[in-house]
Amino acid sequence: MTKVVCTLILLSTSLLSFAQSQYEKDKIKELELQRQMDRTRKITMKIDSAVRLSDEGHYEEADTKFRIILKSIRSVPSDLTFHFGKNSFLLGKYRQSVDWLNKYIQLKGTQGQYSEEAMEWLSKAETELLKERELEAKRASEVLSGDYYIDCGPTGKVLCPTCKGSAVVVRKNYFGEVYKTCPSCNKLGYLSCDDYNKLLKGKLITE
Repeated sequence: MTKVVCTLILLSTSLLSFAQSQYEKDKIKELELQRQMDRTRKITMKIDSAVRLSDEGHYEEADTKFRIILKSIRSVPSDLTFHFGKNSFLLGKYRQSVDWLNKYIQLKGTQGQYSEEAMEWLSKAETELLKERELEAKRASEVLSGDYYIDCGPTGKVLCPTCKGSAVVVRKNYFGEVYKTCPSCNKLGYLSCDDYNKLLKGKLITE
């Protein structure tokens, strides 16, 4: 009889301990789920705030907010990839726009809430990016005088292109014209050949 009672007591204690442990685990899971929901809600509010800024034409401010959000999360919501990509296009950041809009389409295909709009913005961004690359290619092939050392002739001097030899420059303000000493030629009206070449390259140190 005593053994039976002891066994029942041990069994009851074990069941109670198990129930207590299970309750604590469930409580921990519930708290963790609540924290995740709170984090998601806060992130959603921040995204909505950035989207409003973008809709109102404040693209730089929206971009800053989007970047702050991206730094604070480990998993990027699909909607954020669309909104950030769209805002990037409106900022003229076409490569960035193409990257993020592609991410949205890869995630959602043609069935996402913003899929149709994302494809339209992506097409625009790809067109503008192509134009940028063509322009960069043209610039890369340009031959500019600043890339070379210009021979100034036997005198070794050149009329100062800043003041046209007058040794002064004229600036206009609300009160009229203001005359100032030319910052390039140091009141001489001309430049040595070395200084002239530095000026062409934007490397001349002026007063």
